[in-house]
Amino acid sequence: MNIAIIGRGLIGGSLELAARRAGHTARIFPGRAAERPDLTAYDYVFVAVPPDAVTGVVEAIAPKLKAGATVVDIAGVKQPIYAELVKYAYEKKWYFVGGHPMAGKERTGYANASADLFDGASMILTPYPTYGRGVLDRLEVLLRELGFARIVYTDPQHHDEMIAYTSQLCHLISSAYVRDELAQEHAGYSAGSFRDMVRVGAPDPDVWTELFLSNRAALVPVLSRFIARMTAFKKALEADDRAAIRAALEESVAAKKRMEEGSSK
Repeated sequence: MNIAIIGRGLIGGSLELAARRAGHTARIFPGRAAERPDLTAYDYVFVAVPPDAVTGVVEAIAPKLKAGATVVDIAGVKQPIYAELVKYAYEKKWYFVGGHPMAGKERTGYANASADLFDGASMILTPYPTYGRGVLDRLEVLLRELGFARIVYTDPQHHDEMIAYTSQLCHLISSAYVRDELAQEHAGYSAGSFRDMVRVGAPDPDVWTELFLSNRAALVPVLSRFIARMTAFKKALEADDRAAIRAALEESVAAKKRMEEGSSK
């Protein structure tokens, strides 16, 4: 299989290495090049650039794709990209599938890419509803060869709502947490819970500013609900309301149990 990757970052570089590990021919190209390469020899093209650059890149490479090729963008936001590019792909006789690999590292960039980054990870796909199973089955086979253990199908709106909660909110909370003045004095006072909280506390400012703003319609509601729960805790502490604190913690225990039981199915 001939695979092209546009974008020399952590994800793009890891896709290149994983494809080569699986025995495929893979070549990576810069994400913001003035001239786009001839891609007519490639069966799959992964577009690994920030959300605000995806549409421009795909439009630039469109004349250089072969009929029947599948283009997969791996941006962390789907709704702003989806509608326009699916229609564009249909007109050009190639396929466009939104994708989002649920894998990453604290350190980004091509230098930190690894062939095993996707091993055991999930890949979320947001395909156009009328695409035949053949297109998706072939893509799924390739993704499993790259290391993905679970393929999740959904629509762009639900993707963005879930990622706002499972990823973007976590980065927001962690980035706020590490800015506290006590963070610099943690040595000797911290253990596992502290490490868990700060692990994603230094997101790439350019990448994550774009992700937050591109998905603000979904992120603001989940952030508001989180702030409301924290505000309730604060009020209970100020009021020395033992019953309210205990009730909230009991609710958390029950919610986590439901979450774990649901994920095991």
